[in-house]
Amino acid sequence: MAPSVVVLDYGSGNLRSAERAVARTGADVTVTSDLSAAADADGLVVPGVGAYAACMAGIEDLGAGPVIASRVAAGRPVLGICVGMQILFDSGVEHGVETKGLGLLPGAVTRLSATRIPHMGWNTVSVPPSSRLMAGVQDARFYFVHSYAASDLDALREARVTTAEHDEPFVAAVELGSLWATQFHPEKSGDAGYALLRNWVNGL
Repeated sequence: MAPSVVVLDYGSGNLRSAERAVARTGADVTVTSDLSAAADADGLVVPGVGAYAACMAGIEDLGAGPVIASRVAAGRPVLGICVGMQILFDSGVEHGVETKGLGLLPGAVTRLSATRIPHMGWNTVSVPPSSRLMAGVQDARFYFVHSYAASDLDALREARVTTAEHDEPFVAAVELGSLWATQFHPEKSGDAGYALLRNWVNGL
């Protein structure tokens, strides 16, 4: 029987492209804002595009924060993508305004201090040897579109952290218990993104 995956619809994210990409792995995928479905699914995908504060407002309006947190506390898989990864951190700072995040990953998301913003296009990543999410795609390139990132690597000492560089190193992917997340877009990253999503689905 195919594992069940919910792509959480809280008003943000490339919902249909995420749905199609995860479904390609053989999972039974539903896009919904139904919190009981999000709680019960074998895997939960938290997408996100745009502003950190707007994504957090969508999560709060839906009341999804406690569902995501309880899944993580129970060791049940959650995958954050792009801003859906960023809101898992303690906070995000955009245009001088700090917004409280879900606090499931330590540290803040801040503006990249790079000469060219946004960081957009294909980039290589540096993968820790113990990574399960990135198994088999260590040497691949992934597609990024972002101006903000988590870059406090010391705060994430307890996690498996994959990094990328755009004038400075930043968190490209993170694995902490059952909580996995990517700053890049696996659904836009071709065969490498598919292999990564398959790694996640195979672990459900």
